[in-house]
Amino acid sequence: MTDDREWLGQIKWSADGLVPAIAQDADSHDVLMVAWMNRDALQETLRLGCAVYWSRSRQALWRKGEQSGNEQEIREIRLDCDNDVILLKVEQRGGIACHTGRRSCFHQRLDGGQWRTVEPVLQDPGSIYGSG
Repeated sequence: MTDDREWLGQIKWSADGLVPAIAQDADSHDVLMVAWMNRDALQETLRLGCAVYWSRSRQALWRKGEQSGNEQEIREIRLDCDNDVILLKVEQRGGIACHTGRRSCFHQRLDGGQWRTVEPVLQDPGSIYGSG
């Protein structure tokens, strides 16, 4: 078993102890979302085999899919060449990564100087997260 301090120490964490994490579908290679991780989130992700992020708004660990059931099973974890971005290759359970009920958070495309939604809502967010 390796010492967590060794591999965690190789990551260039921001001043507030975070690193951006890109979730990519392991099969289709679609970029599903970008979130933030701290050391605890990355360690929990490795331990659980499912994505855990750091919620900057709640200042707490956020287990992806804990409320919606749309978990991200980890297939592979990579670190970029500058050691400052994590790439998670995932199996997106439930097919929905975005809180808007879409497959990907990247559902808007610049078209003629305007952002246009180009992916459908697969499930009403109210039915996923409730109205509260």
